[in-house]
Amino acid sequence: MTKNGSAKINEREIVLDMLLEIIEAGKFSHTVLNQTLSRYQDLKKQERSFITRLVTGTVERYITLDYRINAVASLPVNKMKPLIRNLLRLSVYQLIYMDNIPDSAVCNEAVKLAKKRKFVKLSGFVNAILREIIRTKENFKLPDKDKNPVLYLSVAYSTPEWLVKSLLDQYDMDTVEKILSASLEISKTSIRCNLAKVSPSQLKEELIHEGISVYDSEYLDYSFYISDYDHLEGIDAFRQGHFVVQDISSQLVSHVAGIKNDDYVIDVCAAPGGKALHASLSANHVLARDLSEYKVDLINDNIKRLDVTNVETQVWDATVLDSSLMGKADLVIADLPCSGIGVMGKKVDIKYKMTHFQQIELVELQRKILTIVQNYVKPGGTLIYSTCTINNDENLANMNWFLQNFDFEAVSLDSHLPEGLRNQDTSRGYIQLLQGVHGTDGFFIGKMKKL
Repeated sequence: MTKNGSAKINEREIVLDMLLEIIEAGKFSHTVLNQTLSRYQDLKKQERSFITRLVTGTVERYITLDYRINAVASLPVNKMKPLIRNLLRLSVYQLIYMDNIPDSAVCNEAVKLAKKRKFVKLSGFVNAILREIIRTKENFKLPDKDKNPVLYLSVAYSTPEWLVKSLLDQYDMDTVEKILSASLEISKTSIRCNLAKVSPSQLKEELIHEGISVYDSEYLDYSFYISDYDHLEGIDAFRQGHFVVQDISSQLVSHVAGIKNDDYVIDVCAAPGGKALHASLSANHVLARDLSEYKVDLINDNIKRLDVTNVETQVWDATVLDSSLMGKADLVIADLPCSGIGVMGKKVDIKYKMTHFQQIELVELQRKILTIVQNYVKPGGTLIYSTCTINNDENLANMNWFLQNFDFEAVSLDSHLPEGLRNQDTSRGYIQLLQGVHGTDGFFIGKMKKL
């Protein structure tokens, strides 16, 4: 293959090699995708879009795809050669989810690719499976929803069974199905207007002028959803620092904090900086920390783009006590490492890489960090605990543990929340947002005051 946009480049072969790295070698899909697209910079926009859609979709739905393949194959997917099973996966994804591609083209390209990669004897096997899937796809049935809800949800929404069981232990069937369904949808990009530079109406006008579709947020008047753009760096309003990409759920963290002009804020796990930069609009000074130079560089990039002057950054391990900050902060933002189940739709690897044991380990890590960073809150100050997960052990259970062990009390969120989000939970100091239910990422926010 060449690095230019010539006809020698086979987009499906590029995707096949990416799948071998992601699914078989365990690399992160966004890393492999970015590296691959950088390697083939001369590809046309349509070719890049095809590659992105095919690799992301295949990874996101490969449990579903394997179920479809196993239904017609004489050999189980897990017994097949890695190249063959991934060739079948990307081909079946096209047959089921990409209606604009003729079935015959999918089969022909798969057979050619099998032969090209020295699997001539298995090319007939590949062809037979794909032809059978084409023949049966209109009448294909998922597992029985009533008899085996776990298997049904796992196959229908390509989610590991352990995770389905975990969700069903916490939420009812209808809610779990909404969560999993929303995680497979292509979501619009959520942005926050940089009020230090432009008004929401000005930003909206700028984006529309650039040909971008803009949709109002139902919760915050300085937030929008955008679509119909090529890439962020190509948007003039982005380059000028007029907005930040940040989900509404994440924006609510600083929104509900009640930050005052003379407040000193510490964000202990701040990268890429959305919450710290949001806080900087109201606070006197913000200290934004994270574990590595790489993560702090992400914060600094956003600081520079937005021309923010009151945010200081430092590399710091949040599990290590900084005695110089004891009792200094009016607000500590603790948006801590978590299982990320609330952002499965944006990070397609999470549901496959996370395990129940890792979730247990994360609960302990979160408690360790909370034990340290609560020291930084001054009497009467606020601690915001948040995660981008919907796992109760990492969320409300951790908040309750914290309140039982430290001299803090929960504070109602209602005075800062839009009416559509207020309920009994928010009056008790926390909110659990669910993808597919609230129109945001899955996210937890708990607000506590130091006594």
